[in-house]
Amino acid sequence: EVQVVESGGGSVQAGGSLRLSCTASGFAFDDYVIAWFRQAPGKERDGVGCISNSEDITNYVDSVKGRFTISSDNAKSTTYLQMNSLKPEDKAVYYCAVPSSHFGPICGAPGWDGFTYTNWGQGTQVTVYS
Repeated sequence: EVQVVESGGGSVQAGGSLRLSCTASGFAFDDYVIAWFRQAPGKERDGVGCISNSEDITNYVDSVKGRFTISSDNAKSTTYLQMNSLKPEDKAVYYCAVPSSHFGPICGAPGWDGFTYTNWGQGTQVTVYS
């Protein structure tokens, strides 16, 4: 059984930093793409970025490029989302997602955020105040 657990959310002043963690089990972590999504109040869930654990490739949406960094520690089956220079508009519940197969999505190509992810964590709240 695949399990995905996020942690590390909290409240931070604009310009500050937070690091989220996503610890997963029940699959070959090294072979998978792990994605981060977020959902702001009253809005749809949107992609933030992804990492290919087998190729060490990352991809980000434009709004977080240069501020957010995704990395993985395969030995710990944990993916991190380092968020710097946080803005009030980054306030959201952040989710980690794992696809059903290591055959997709392709993190380095467009469409990774539209892929059907079948395994989600419970989410962790990030609040940024000005």
